[in-house]
This record gives sequence, C-alpha cells and structure tokens, in this order.
Amino acid sequence: MSKSRISPLSLRVVLGLVGALLPALGFALAPSPDQGDTLKELIDVIEDRHYASRRYDDGLSAQHFAAYLDALDPQRMFFDAGDISEFNQWRLELDNVGRRGNLDPAFTIFNRYHAKLRQRLEKIIETLPATLEEFDYEVDEYLVIDHSVMPWAPDATELDDRWRKRLKNQALSLILADKATDEIPETLTQRYENQLNRLDQYNAQDVFQIYANTLAEQYDPHTNYFSPRRAENFDINMSLSFEGIGAMLQIDDEYAKVTRLIPAGPADKQGQLRPSDLIIGVGQGESGPIENVVGWRLDEVVDLIRGPRDTLVRLEVIPGKGKTDQRRVVPIRRNEVKLEEQAAQKEVIEFTDEDDQVHRIGVIDIPAFYLDFEAYRNGNKNYRSTTRDVQRLIDELVAEGVEGLVIDLRDNGGGSLQEANQLTGLFIEYGPTVQIRSSESRVWRDGKRRKSNYYDGPLAVMINRLSASASEIFAGAIQDYGRGIIVGEQSFGKGTVQSLVALQEGQLKITESKFYRISGESTQHRGVLPDILFPSLFDPTQIGESALDNALAWDQIAPARFNRYNDYRSILPTLTRLHQKRAANDPDYLYLEDRVAMAQEAREITALPLMQSGRLAMRDGQEEKALEIENKRRVAKGLEPLASLDGDEDDTASEQDKEESARDEEEAEPASAEQDADVLLMETGRILVDAMTLRPDTDIARRGTPGAY
Repeated sequence: MSKSRISPLSLRVVLGLVGALLPALGFALAPSPDQGDTLKELIDVIEDRHYASRRYDDGLSAQHFAAYLDALDPQRMFFDAGDISEFNQWRLELDNVGRRGNLDPAFTIFNRYHAKLRQRLEKIIETLPATLEEFDYEVDEYLVIDHSVMPWAPDATELDDRWRKRLKNQALSLILADKATDEIPETLTQRYENQLNRLDQYNAQDVFQIYANTLAEQYDPHTNYFSPRRAENFDINMSLSFEGIGAMLQIDDEYAKVTRLIPAGPADKQGQLRPSDLIIGVGQGESGPIENVVGWRLDEVVDLIRGPRDTLVRLEVIPGKGKTDQRRVVPIRRNEVKLEEQAAQKEVIEFTDEDDQVHRIGVIDIPAFYLDFEAYRNGNKNYRSTTRDVQRLIDELVAEGVEGLVIDLRDNGGGSLQEANQLTGLFIEYGPTVQIRSSESRVWRDGKRRKSNYYDGPLAVMINRLSASASEIFAGAIQDYGRGIIVGEQSFGKGTVQSLVALQEGQLKITESKFYRISGESTQHRGVLPDILFPSLFDPTQIGESALDNALAWDQIAPARFNRYNDYRSILPTLTRLHQKRAANDPDYLYLEDRVAMAQEAREITALPLMQSGRLAMRDGQEEKALEIENKRRVAKGLEPLASLDGDEDDTASEQDKEESARDEEEAEPASAEQDADVLLMETGRILVDAMTLRPDTDIARRGTPGAY
C-alpha cells in the first residue's frame, strides 16, 4: 500500500518553489518510520555486540545529548543558553525515547538549528557590505579559536558579537592574503550564499545519520553509523577502487579535515598535502575557479575532489582553524590507487662512521599491509602480498651484502592482519605474534606455527604517529621478541577490530574485539613506544587514538609463551647517548627539532588578534622564526643564508655563491618533509650499526617461558 508521506525529493521541489516563504510556512524535517525502527535495532546491536558491553543508560544519554549538540553547533554560534535550557528536558531521556524508536528530540533540535542557521545567513548576506565598512582593524580585540573553552552564549546579543568577530576575521584574512578590497564583499557574500543554498539540501536521512552516529561514537570512535549513501562511500574507500587523490577526510567544525593520506596515492606522491590540513576551497584543472567549501557537507566536498583519472584538482588549504591568511594551493593529479604502487620497496643507504668505515644498510619501505585477496582465494600461486614481496627484497639485500635491515613503517596505517602476522614470521623462528580478545573475553592467538628459516641479522623498525593497526602489531611483536630496535615516534594506538552489521536502513561499523601484544599489553590508545625516540611534527593532541573522543582505554591480559632473542635493555642507555651526541651536531636533525618547537608554539595559540597590526606582527614573527631556523641550518652546513623564504638569494650575495647554491636545489630551498624523513632514516641506520657494535645479550629466553620487559 502506498504511503501518503511526502518524499524528501518532493520536499526539495516544494522548497525550490516557495523559497523565501519557508520560514513563514514553518517548514520542518521529520523522521520516517523506518528510521525509528533502525534506531531501535542499532541500540540492540550495539549493546549486545560492542566490546565495551555498555548499556545505553542515563549517563550515556547525557553524553549523546552533548555530542549531538556539539555536532550541530561545535563553535557555539547558533544555540544560546535559552535553547540549551529548553533542550535539557531530553538530556537524560534519549535512551528511553530511543528504545521506542522516537526521534522527536533529534529532529526538534535539528529544526531549531536549521531555522537559526537560515536566519543568521540571511541576515549576514543582507547586511554584509555595510558591516564590512564598519569594521575598525585598529581595535584591540581577539577571536577565540579554541572552542573547547567557549561556553554557550547567554543571549542573542552575545551570539551577534561572536558572528561579528568571525566575519571580521574572515575579512582580515582576505586582506592579509592580498585580496582586492572591492572583491572581499563579493567573496564573502558568495561563501554565505553557498551555505544558504545548501540548507535546502538537508533531508531526514542526514539528520538521522548525525544523530545515530553521535550515539555510536559514544562507545568508541571507530563505531560508526553509515547512512545508505555513506555506506556506499565507505565500500569505495575500503576497496581503493575509486579514482581520486587518495586522502581520508572528516568534518572538523565547518572544515573538511585531512586525517590520513593513502600510502602511494596521488596526494602522498605529490607531497604537499599533510594530515590535519583543512580544505577551504577546491578548483578544477589548471586554472578553473576555486570554489569555497567552508561549511559544506563532507559528501559534497568529496564529490568535488573526486574525478576522472589524469585530471587535475587544486585544493586550497590552511594549516589550522582561523589561519586563513596562511593558505596555500596544492595541485594534485587524480589517479587510481593501485596495489603495485603500495608494494614494498627497497634501497641501500651508505654512511661513514667516526673511524672512516663505510656501512651499507638495507631499507625496506612498507606503505601498507596488502594482500591480493581475490588471487589468493582463487589459488593463484603468484598472488601479491606484503610478506612475499618483503621476503624477495630481503633475499636481494642480503645478496648485496648489507650489514643489517631497516623496516620503514612510517605512515603505514595498517591493512591485512594476516600479513602482519606472516611478516613477523620472516624475522622469528616460530611463535605467536598477536593476541585477540572478543567482547565475551575469549582470547585467541595467531602467529607462526611451524619452525622455519628466518632472517636473523641486525634489524631496526621505524614507526611514527601515523603507523597504526597492523603496523603496531608487527612493531610490537619485534620489540617483544627482542628481534630489533624500534625507532621513531609513539605510534597511532589503534588496537581495536571492527565488523560491519547491516541494519534496516544503512550499516553499523562496530568494535567487537581488541588487539594485544604477546607481552599482554594492548596496542590500544598507547600504541607502541619506541626504544629510541625521534622528534615529531605531528601533534599528538590532534593525531592518534588518544586524540579521539571516547577511545577505549589501554589495558593488559596474560602474556603468551614466547622466546626472546636479544635483550636490548642492556645497551639502550648507550645507544641513546650515542644518538643524542650525533643529533646535537647534525644541522638537519637540529633543524627538525627547531621546526617541531615552532609548530608547538603555533598550536598553543588559542585566539587570533583582529587588529591588523597585531595580526601582521604575528605572521611576520612566524616567518622570521622560520627564516631564522632555516638559516641556522644553512650556516651550519656552509651555505649562504637566505634573505627570505621565497627562494630568492640575498641581492648582496656574489654570483659565484648563487651558482654554487643553485647546483643543489635540495640544499638551496628550505628543507621539506621528505628531507626530514631522510635525516631520520640515516640516523636509524647509524643507531642500528651502534647496536651491532655493542652486541646485546642474546638467547636469554629460549626456555619458552612467558616473556615480559
């Protein structure tokens, strides 16, 4: 029997016809019966199957309530204290109404947000030219950019002032970015008109997705509800079969934030886009206009970035919220992410020690833990996998006479658990590699079950903050077995396992198990702690499991029985001392440390000056600091200092100096992230040689007893 409800498509047609009459007509979105049933099903599944075994009770209802408000109004720009007081009637009731499939609180709150957003955008557009003319950029005032300290506005007057400062900051950023004065009103008007036009694209599915997902994420950040459309995009991302730039995005306030680059994807190869960058504009081709995407829905931004293979997309990005005067344009040529491009690669690095002895170290870079599942299932004996490729590369490097191996897992976000286990088996005789505990507290172990040949030479493993999941299992196992030195940064800390559950409408990705090392320690939240620590350009408060809300805690279970091959504890103090001595005299390493310190200073900024002279002083100070640390590096390496960071040499420099600097472009320009990586790779090779020279105690735990540090 047909239903009399108006479909979302019909509603959008009506919206397009009545336009400005919508507020008067009292338009509001409403849930469908299917969504109510889906909510009840989601609650049942998540309570029954989630690893945390947590009930959706009053405490969780309060968390869900706060998270939903924060999802709609993260910057505290729409709701005031009066709205929050009214909504508080549902704070401890969402669990009760949810079990009945009642979505009235979700849609009532959303419709209030929708109406306030429309009203605000219309007012800004109507008064924008006059408002811009009234701005006084010599007034000493600030815009708060740390919204974690922002309370709900007490009244509409405070909301008006927050919007005034926000608009003033946007205008000032355009001024400092050398935007023509007469173009600023047009630019900002277009930005807000775009947001107003997109308001009418909201439908009931969007509202339900936000509400259901904020509930799911209270259990842990990797438990998510996917609407039918979002589920389709998730499948595309998992298969890596789409043609695009190879970047994972999420919404952060009104921005699309880069959370991860797919190894060997177009963005990763291009090298200028970084995790935590915020995308503010997207342009097509070499010269197409850049469309402002601030405030857009994530699926709309993704659709704009995706495109046919071998076409160019230009992303306008900023390094952080409020820093729109520090924008840059990153051109990326779209392509398909291929298994071949994610395959492990080898190289040999050479360096001379203090005794003038040359050392050759083999390096195997593993971007991801991959496995050609289709070929594997079909019985193809030549299927591609991480373990097969690495085994071949080890044989080749050993034949080339390298003294030891470095396995580079930096930026490796994981992949096949099977491959993480089998790869560990290339470096141990036999034994477990990982423990997995289910929500029912059952523990099972996986690993190398039969004795066989393995690489028993010197080994180091490099990790950084973006090394996650399967990377952490491998690095943790190598560390527990004492098979090698772990060098780099504290890893990501994702130690959970998810599965997909089909719901009446959409899908639920739910955390059902947890990874543990053979030592009994979880990789969850804490990750793997390196034996030798390197400086990190990643902010651990922004990147990593510990930076995510509601992340499951670190804990321990009983250790497995395993053999430890070496006891590096006896030589770690000496290794650390030798490393620090070299680092203190390495211009490139010191440059990296200076950049880390500078980045930390920038992250501590919680408010931006809205006085033009103050803003210029802030920007000039940052540029002067960057120039100072670059020239410190150059002088230490015997190069001429730069007059500025735009790549131009000082006019007073001799022509001979210019020619000598120009011979090596890498040295003539400020060091890139790739150069930093080379510095750390070379230092890892030196640390490995130190370990080989010091020779740690071996065969200390061949009795098969439970191992532990």
